Amino acid sequence: MFFHTPQIDLDLLTLINQDLHGWLLNLPMQLLSSKTVFFIGLAIIAGWCVWKFGRQQVVLFALLLLAMWVTDLTTNLVKHQVGRVRPLNAVASTYFVEDGEWRQRPDPFARTKAEGTSYPSAHAANTACLAVLVMFLWPRVGRKALWLPLLVGISRVYLGKHYPTDVLAGWLFGGVIAGFS
Repeated sequence: MFFHTPQIDLDLLTLINQDLHGWLLNLPMQLLSSKTVFFIGLAIIAGWCVWKFGRQQVVLFALLLLAMWVTDLTTNLVKHQVGRVRPLNAVASTYFVEDGEWRQRPDPFARTKAEGTSYPSAHAANTACLAVLVMFLWPRVGRKALWLPLLVGISRVYLGKHYPTDVLAGWLFGGVIAGFS
């Protein structure tokens, strides 16, 4: 499917992915997008909550995981229907990680690679769903929970995996799913 990329999308991609790119942000951005790091962190927090507040926390964390699973499943269904090519496969000079090393697309390069789709961002949707539910289930956490989807969303653009509008759509998608949970 053809997907027109607005100029502001390209400008923000260039700002975050190329202008801000540097050794100081490379590792933190990779960690923010790591599913392994995310689930280890979630497991540690869940364990601490069960220890501190009791076994009923298991039910709340199960609800979080179920809602995130539904979010991930439905986001990926939409993503594959839209078929927007990731910036790392479509935009010259985009930085990305391949085989553990940072690379940059040459200009020009053959823009025919269509591996991976980007709209909407499942990482952004999942973390937005999580943040909204955390604010509802644990009101004392409050709006601090919104830092997670914000930072993860920025990391997805930094890594060349998504355009900013992919992330925005993911946040909206995740918020809606959380609202129905």
